[in-house]
Amino acid sequence: MWFKQVTPFRVFELPEAERLKTAIAENWFCSPTGLDWFSEGFCSPVPFGNPIIFEAQKTMLISLMREEKVLPSAAIKHKLDEQVVKIQTAEGRNVGRREKHELREAIIDDLLPKALIKSSRTYGLFAGEWLFVDTANRRKAENMLTKLREALGGLSAQHPVTRQSPASLMTNWLLQGEAQGRFVLDSDVTLVGVGDVAPKVKISRKDLTAEDVVQHAKNGMKVTELGLVWNDRVAFILTQDLTLKRIQWLDVVQEEAEGSCDDAESMAYATQLLMEAALSAILGELVDLLGGWQE
Repeated sequence: MWFKQVTPFRVFELPEAERLKTAIAENWFCSPTGLDWFSEGFCSPVPFGNPIIFEAQKTMLISLMREEKVLPSAAIKHKLDEQVVKIQTAEGRNVGRREKHELREAIIDDLLPKALIKSSRTYGLFAGEWLFVDTANRRKAENMLTKLREALGGLSAQHPVTRQSPASLMTNWLLQGEAQGRFVLDSDVTLVGVGDVAPKVKISRKDLTAEDVVQHAKNGMKVTELGLVWNDRVAFILTQDLTLKRIQWLDVVQEEAEGSCDDAESMAYATQLLMEAALSAILGELVDLLGGWQE
């Protein structure tokens, strides 16, 4: 599967495959029951063979599943209003705030076992010094890291911190009208100003070398998101947190994956290797351009 968003973590010691399999198997997903609001656990990352992890050479794909029960607030309010009216009619008294709260809790307990279920998955890819999580949502990415640490009994990893800030580098690229290395400017940028109520400008599908675009940076605004294309293979939005958003795997990459595949498993294998190679190269080049790691 091709990741569309990526939050990267720098991993200082990659877990061994067998240890990771054992840890994940011991924290396997089970659906929420009874009065549980949600349940979370690991599940097979691919739709064939039901493996605990999916390995492609030295890369390891994992999946974290979450199911949560959905109770519409309108439905709870409707039942609560019905019960309040019944009490007021039968007993000729008002229902106080505390009693309403108790009634509401009892209604929720009654409805939870019959509630609808919303399911979601978050994928992670271990590759070399990286854990790539397929989300741009920092909370979800950190939740994946937390669950892995709980399962493994610890995992030495952190958000990448570089000597130069990504915002500073992206702002310089916009001012210069070109990026460095194998990166070229695409057509999207977000800039933020200073102050208690900081102004924000978001520009899409426009030549980023145009004077009216660059003028925002000249006026002191900093770039927080920048559209880039890497090596004519991957287009994405880079954020000030080194997160990659709206990733587009260009035709040349997808054709390479499809060229030697004849079933779902071989396609997943090829996709995983190509994706890991590109993401590792992109992040590696960015770290170099940002002056290396801040130790």
